[in-house]
Amino acid sequence: MQILLPDSGGARRAYTLVGTPVAGAVLPPDAVRVVYSAAHVVADPFTANDPTGPATIDWEATMAFRRHLAGLGLGIAEAMDTAQRGMGLDWPGALELIRRTRTELPEARVVNGCGTDQLDPGAARGIDHVRRAYFQQLEAIQKLDARVILMASRALARVASGPQDYVNLYHELLAASDAPVVLHWLGEMFDPALAGYWGAATFEDALDTVIAIIAENPVKVDGIKISLLDKDKEIALRRRLPAGVKMFTGDDFNYPELIEGDAEGFSHALLGIFDPLAPAAAQAVARLGQGDGPGFRAVLDPTVPLARTIFRAPTQYYKTGVVFLAWLNGFQEHFVMLNGAQAARSLPYFTEVFRLADSCGLLRDPELAVDRMRKLLALYGA
Repeated sequence: MQILLPDSGGARRAYTLVGTPVAGAVLPPDAVRVVYSAAHVVADPFTANDPTGPATIDWEATMAFRRHLAGLGLGIAEAMDTAQRGMGLDWPGALELIRRTRTELPEARVVNGCGTDQLDPGAARGIDHVRRAYFQQLEAIQKLDARVILMASRALARVASGPQDYVNLYHELLAASDAPVVLHWLGEMFDPALAGYWGAATFEDALDTVIAIIAENPVKVDGIKISLLDKDKEIALRRRLPAGVKMFTGDDFNYPELIEGDAEGFSHALLGIFDPLAPAAAQAVARLGQGDGPGFRAVLDPTVPLARTIFRAPTQYYKTGVVFLAWLNGFQEHFVMLNGAQAARSLPYFTEVFRLADSCGLLRDPELAVDRMRKLLALYGA
């Protein structure tokens, strides 16, 4: 099967598809690694979806995708940045998303984003203001009997005077949590407003603060996700975690080797890239559970160039690549996103994502993908 794709100079050249769609596998509940896919949402294209107004979501398509993930045995990281949290998805929409997933998939492994995004960071008047925002979300999520991931807060980054403010506030949040939570360390490449998080200018100082927070109450911490796109920093944190506290990789550049691990430990996974890579993730981890390390790497290593392209700078717009692939793969009938984010990447980005997804078998219906890619090219006049 061929398609004409523009090169860097705009000339159209024939591209022949080469990939064989990845065969899925279903992970058992006791899989060798805990694997969460941070799932995207599907916008409703028939509503205004004004960037200044509330998000409008196609709930049927959004929940169908979650059923797809759960059907592969993957966990779901709900209402996170992959779902455009803070970039189109507001707190009321996030809470409704959490409620629907809890109701429709009660047996699935799910963690749900709890943050402060109902509070405009510029309007935050101090730590007490941030505390109230966190507790409003924590209480609402726990009323649904849902598990929590404590998201990094733009407002806290703005008003905190130093590391002790983080230690004190996280102590209160952990004390109020009904069940162990997942902490979230999100780097500024994903959200520039989080620069200096944990009240530290260096990674080493931030690491000390994070370890102090966890060590104070480890029974309330199921694990921590770190998204700094730096495998050495993740490994440094992993090696300092108390026994029983999981490391969840959020490194969308180096996930195969971090999940496989080394003689001193390994990482579980909580990844936005495992939204479009869901079948490959399930198959790879299933092989790892069978003791087939080379087979695990044979499935996941070829996906890394795709992941690095989707998450290339400016990294916060990776959601556009994720939803683009969801559209190519038939999980939604349109390529429209909350906040108009489908326009956040260029045509060369889309053509490269198309090629790389094909090369590693992540176009599940190549004929459909080609048809939709041609429609996109026509829209761009190519």
